[in-house]
Amino acid sequence: MFGEIIRTIRTTRNLSQVQLAKELNVSKQTVSNWENDNILPSIEMLVKLSKFFSVSTDYLLGLDHRRYLEITGLTDEQLQHVQQIIRDITDRL
Repeated sequence: MFGEIIRTIRTTRNLSQVQLAKELNVSKQTVSNWENDNILPSIEMLVKLSKFFSVSTDYLLGLDHRRYLEITGLTDEQLQHVQQIIRDITDRL
């Protein structure tokens, strides 16, 4: 499950295994092993992955399926625009 989540997030962001490995200062083989569920990252690396992808560690571990948007630094007006866009999209579903 962890491997599938990492692969999905990585490919959704158009990152290769090599690019992700470089960003996290690990080998491509390490990323491949995560994605194939051969190994799990250390706790420190799990936190680094969650920060890099802006998701919770619970999300990476398949314990929480909620997704979050990082809104730190947005003004109240910008936040209202983002909320309206989300409402518009969800109303169409």
